[in-house]
Amino acid sequence: MPGGRLTQTERQHIASGLADGLAYAEIARRLGRPTSTVTREVLRNGGPLSYRADLAHRATERRAHRRRPASPRAAQPVPQPHGRDAEAVRAYEETLTTVFMASGLPRMTARVTACLYTTDSGSLTAAELAARLEVSPATVSKAIGFLEEQGLVRRERNERRRERYIVDDDVWYQSMMASARALTQVVTTARQGVTILGSGTPAAARLENAARFLDFVSESTTRAAEQAREILHMKPEAASDGTTRG
Repeated sequence: MPGGRLTQTERQHIASGLADGLAYAEIARRLGRPTSTVTREVLRNGGPLSYRADLAHRATERRAHRRRPASPRAAQPVPQPHGRDAEAVRAYEETLTTVFMASGLPRMTARVTACLYTTDSGSLTAAELAARLEVSPATVSKAIGFLEEQGLVRRERNERRRERYIVDDDVWYQSMMASARALTQVVTTARQGVTILGSGTPAAARLENAARFLDFVSESTTRAAEQAREILHMKPEAASDGTTRG
């Protein structure tokens, strides 16, 4: 039933829907389930191209069996400020985690990112993250290291000299710029290969085509990120030129 664990029959309907090319939202509508439930189910079990109902059902049963000895407090949602529905917030964090995973982030890294984004302060210490996610500080540290490499978080020390990990309006700009720099490195290396493999050879032509494509993407990404940062993060007073626009 809606809200409960997916049945094997429902998983078979999901597999059929994927085979028919249906969107997650349409599959969810036919099942009477939230779209996030179907999205998590598919991404946890091989993705849309590899999903199999029987394997997914067995994997879920194994996960449920491993979780049985866990402390019952894990099922209690974290109290929320501003009168928010704690269960709704927890469900949204799971959905956001799933979306981040679909974009390429490892599961724990996606959980840390979702946790930071759904915190009003936009910043937490390693100890706070470990407590909220119920994982070890070492696990958090590994995830944070990956996010820093991608430019998706920054760190600073508070008055107690504890490191806090922060997401703010600038992190996506920094991430896009880091991505552009990485593409530029690929372009440079590809063009080195053109020289080594011999200009005019099939292998060199393939590398040159890749370099041209990625060079274009890198320049476009940099330009778009800078324009978006200037327009979207401009202070209201800086944007005003003393004229009235109709």
